[in-house]
Amino acid sequence: MNAANQRYVPRAAPPIRALERGVAVLRAFRPGSELLGNGELAERTGLSRATVSRLSQTLLRAGYLEYEPAQRAYRLGAAVLSLGHAMRTGSSVLRVATPLMHGLARKMRINVGLAVRDGDEMVYLESFRFNVRTAQRLIVSGHRVPIELTSLGRAWFAAAAEPDRAALLARLKARGRKRWPAIEAAIAEAASSVERRGFCYATWQPQVVALAAPIVVAPRPIHVLNVSVTSDAAAATVVRTLEAPLRKLAGEIQQAIAALDAQDHE
Repeated sequence: MNAANQRYVPRAAPPIRALERGVAVLRAFRPGSELLGNGELAERTGLSRATVSRLSQTLLRAGYLEYEPAQRAYRLGAAVLSLGHAMRTGSSVLRVATPLMHGLARKMRINVGLAVRDGDEMVYLESFRFNVRTAQRLIVSGHRVPIELTSLGRAWFAAAAEPDRAALLARLKARGRKRWPAIEAAIAEAASSVERRGFCYATWQPQVVALAAPIVVAPRPIHVLNVSVTSDAAAATVVRTLEAPLRKLAGEIQQAIAALDAQDHE
């Protein structure tokens, strides 16, 4: 990526470690883990139990955690939900992208999602599901998927600035996964596909074929658009059906975001 496509980051200031650790405690809560005690929070964050105890008490007083005495554990408070709502309703990207995404999903009876990177995962900002089997998990706003396995994540790698890409690849490699060489090769292949065709695809879930295209409008973060279906057809057949609609929609959203930014600078 050239400098024009890199995200602007304000001049770095000394980090506030207590704030970083407090956010880490909140991040420890994931779907399926409603209640977490200090021991579990310490294990998930890598912080000491004493530090977690102080942070959880502070977050409790601020309304970001609730305490369950019978279980001696915490759950996320309503204040966390209000932050998510504020983000969604205040997002100019979602304001222009949502009607376009919904239109394509409904017209073709497919799934259409928009996501950004959050750490070493991709998090959905919006998702429309018109091609879902009952047994599948429902993908909604806030749902996270692995960055290294999914079309969303691999499209992000293809568009990311080299320092960001290299740092994240090194962190993932350090985990020592047995299949890492194959995963790394698939990430490189996806980058080549994005460069040549504007998108990549992955089939990391059974019978699900997902295509993704990065949307880069500096200085905003990289957004990634994906379309997917559950199908018994060969992946190549699904790709031929979905690649043109995906590229068209990604281009429309990118133009809409660029127009918004141009208005802001008038």
